[in-house]
Amino acid sequence: MTTPAPAPVRAPTAARPTGARRALVAGSVGNLVEWYEFGVYGYFATVIAAHFFTPEGGSPVEGLVKTYASFALAFFFRPVGAAVFGRLGDRIGRRPVLVLVICLMTGATALIGALPTYASVGAVAPWLLTVLRVVQGLSAGGEFGGAVAVMTECAPPGRRGRYGAWQSFTVALGLLGGAAVAALLATVLSASQLHAWGWRVPFLLTLPLGLVALWLRLRLDETPAFASAVASAGTAPPGAREGVLEGGPPRRPPVPDTVRAVVLGAGRVMGWSAAGYTFLVVLPSYLQNTLHATFQQALVATALANLGFACSILPAGAVSDRVGRRPVMLAGALLVAVPALPLLHLVQDPGAATYAKGAALVGAGAAVGLMAGPGPAMLAEMFPTTVRYTGLGLAYALSNAVFSGCAGLVITEVVARTGDVDVPGYYAAAACAVSAVALLTLRGDDHERELR
Repeated sequence: MTTPAPAPVRAPTAARPTGARRALVAGSVGNLVEWYEFGVYGYFATVIAAHFFTPEGGSPVEGLVKTYASFALAFFFRPVGAAVFGRLGDRIGRRPVLVLVICLMTGATALIGALPTYASVGAVAPWLLTVLRVVQGLSAGGEFGGAVAVMTECAPPGRRGRYGAWQSFTVALGLLGGAAVAALLATVLSASQLHAWGWRVPFLLTLPLGLVALWLRLRLDETPAFASAVASAGTAPPGAREGVLEGGPPRRPPVPDTVRAVVLGAGRVMGWSAAGYTFLVVLPSYLQNTLHATFQQALVATALANLGFACSILPAGAVSDRVGRRPVMLAGALLVAVPALPLLHLVQDPGAATYAKGAALVGAGAAVGLMAGPGPAMLAEMFPTTVRYTGLGLAYALSNAVFSGCAGLVITEVVARTGDVDVPGYYAAAACAVSAVALLTLRGDDHERELR
């Protein structure tokens, strides 16, 4: 049985400056929406636990563990989404699939803000939340690969690192945006108002953000790299419209080669995944439940870590275009692995100066940014155009499923069982140490080569 040819795609002959900038904005804005929501879920984890996973008389710690289990479940569906949407994106084009995933992400996130709670509908409430988290996981899995493919395939020569870094930068913007909204609500609302209905507001705000992202993606052209791959797979029939390419599905490399690249790519970014979620998302709940900080104190600490993260990403991507991906990402992994425990001890010390704690959190975030800035371009350079959407999406999704999605669950559960408050430091340091070994296998000139 023959498979249908991909839909006709508009084929710009080169990545013009306006087209490159449009691709940069359209690719990154959907990622901002995704990470805004994931950040909000992490920041309000204790409130969500009380509303959806803690029946009357239940343990707050048990409810928080279940909340993070739902968080992790969404991450384990990300590789599925990366495979399904990546396959579509490598076959029919980046643009239509990116339009689909932003619709799914926006709809699922907005619906979380309208869900009935355990007190209203009983055990149905956590199941409804979990279903929406699964949809989010699927769509998020399809988001990263397509966004990075669009950014790097449209980047001008010698600028893939800084273009790909915008994907990571919008992660920081999304997390900071979520923290800002959470902090604002915690300031203007009373604790009872925030717990009763205020937590719904950040999720509902996703709807206008998603509509803007949808509008931008509907105006996006297909990437020159994908259009060229489609054209090389077949000859346009006589009479085909100018500017439209029709051909067979792009030829793919052997599956074992792609699998090896996916596994290696996941290893190279696992430190970024684990340390990023430990310091940028899980930190609020850890500070509240383990160190007994207030909600406002936890948000300020997380905002500082995210600020350091945001400030280092774009410079790291730009520097990697000059010196290569390996030295920049390796420096980030080692800067987390070596001082992780001393940094955590400083945060735990009640006698330490506030400015010292703040500087330590900014530094930790900046170290993660050194990995996150060059990371998207590094992954894009590992795969040819015909499997780039699928390959880099799977590598990132697998790493996030194992080392990010489980971060909150593992840290909360192990701290509760052992009483060892240093668990987050062990977790981040171990992942970055393994990632550093995998990064040593990078070639020094990958940033200078043309995309395959």
